[in-house]
Amino acid sequence: MDNSTLSTMDNDNSSMPNSTMTESGMTLETLATNLDQFFLIIMGMCVIFMQGGFAFLEAGAVRSKNVTNILMKNVLDLFICGVAYWLFGYAFAYGKGNTFIGYTHFASHNLPVTEYANLFYQFTFAATASTIISGAVAERCDFIAFLIYSFGITSFIYPVVTHWVWAGGFLSAGMDYGGSIGVVGFRDFAGSGVVHLLGGTAAFVGASIIGPRLGRFDKETKTVLTIRGHSVPIAALGGFILFFGFLAFNGGSQLSITKPGDGAAISIAVVNTVISGSFAACSSMFVNRLPKVGNKRWSLLIIINGALCGMVAVCSGCNLYYPWGAAAIGTIAGIVFHFYSWLVRWMLVDDPLDAVAVHFGGGSWGVMALAFFNNQDGILFNWDQKSGMVFCWQLAGLATICAWSAITMGIIFGTLRLLKILRVPRDVELRGLDIPKHAEPAYPVEAYGHGHVEKLMQILDTSGPFIVTQVYERQGKNGNVNYGFNHISDKGLYESPEVKRHVHQMKQPGGGSAERIQRSTSDSDTSDFSVDEVVKM
Repeated sequence: MDNSTLSTMDNDNSSMPNSTMTESGMTLETLATNLDQFFLIIMGMCVIFMQGGFAFLEAGAVRSKNVTNILMKNVLDLFICGVAYWLFGYAFAYGKGNTFIGYTHFASHNLPVTEYANLFYQFTFAATASTIISGAVAERCDFIAFLIYSFGITSFIYPVVTHWVWAGGFLSAGMDYGGSIGVVGFRDFAGSGVVHLLGGTAAFVGASIIGPRLGRFDKETKTVLTIRGHSVPIAALGGFILFFGFLAFNGGSQLSITKPGDGAAISIAVVNTVISGSFAACSSMFVNRLPKVGNKRWSLLIIINGALCGMVAVCSGCNLYYPWGAAAIGTIAGIVFHFYSWLVRWMLVDDPLDAVAVHFGGGSWGVMALAFFNNQDGILFNWDQKSGMVFCWQLAGLATICAWSAITMGIIFGTLRLLKILRVPRDVELRGLDIPKHAEPAYPVEAYGHGHVEKLMQILDTSGPFIVTQVYERQGKNGNVNYGFNHISDKGLYESPEVKRHVHQMKQPGGGSAERIQRSTSDSDTSDFSVDEVVKM
């Protein structure tokens, strides 16, 4: 073996470690990328499950005659968002552009494969922002109007705000104040402002423009009349699903698990979400017991909404709060929920789900809470010029998001109202949307007339109390008094002169409704009224 051969072998051996190290580095980098993408996919799947939570929460809070309609809207909301966000939304949100809006990658054109996981995860957030609105306009919004506003918010309105805050837009870029202050901009880790404040504002605008449900407010006395949902258990199931989904909603917003500190940040975010939701549930429960504030009852629905409000509020900085800060934010969020719930009713705006109180109330408080409780430059930790600028930027972001959502959604809802396609006709609203609009009742015929006696009470007029007394007494003799009849004496929807007037007008042409009621109550058979009678009336 000559010297040239030995020299060649030495060169080959010396290059082997470098080659191995290069390949190892590439392998680790690829593994990290794959793990981050897998993390986003799993978290996105959990966030998508929140759509089921919203669906059940809303289904339980509406009357049985509108359950199919509200479920269909929640199901379809996901798929409309899938179309709108893929075609336009992601491009406006994360495409290359200016500080106001992006304008590349429409329909994922030329989108790198490594960004598909982020597209999926961000799509689930867009769907959440959209579905907040459906609860506020439940039981009277026309299906065509739902399709239009859902497409509008997920294709353009929400993505633009996303670009401002999460894709280098003008809100997150802020300003460079130099010196020890440096760059300060708007911050929102998991969407208190971007998702919930925007959705809550849109919900308030929609509920204001569409108007209240028939019988919700007495126009003469300006009093609020109770309209009960048909199933507390179903609403509670929705609440549990949302509690689970919020852990992924907030924890997944770290967007990766392979960088130093990712695990700690995710853990802090999840723990703070639990703590804030827990304290908010407790504070809202006890506030509801206070005289002249609540109804002095232990309300399950209040606890659920209070917990959700707390989880919404902690979103903006759940990775930056100490646990005691999350507890304080949650406690205040429970009080904020009650305040906004009262304020919306005082303004005579009908919000069946308290979506405005939960999402606008929790979102607005959460955006501002970051200026006080974040452990880096919050006012409670650093009383200096920088913390003051953080407060100002959070306030500016809050005002900007509210204004954008209110103006754009106001244009959509206002146009739909002018075109007279925003709200269903009054006779359809009285009958319920399930059968006239979908021909798919949510429950079997035998189930109608039970629960909160919605069907029976729809047709009450001046002779109503006599009919109810007959049914009550006859069922009582058989030892089978339906719990639902205990609600008849309550002040509520069917005590409203407005509803009675519309029912009376509906019965004028043939007068057949009253005759059918009298016949059904005079028969020996004590069975409930048929669904056919409800459809015809």
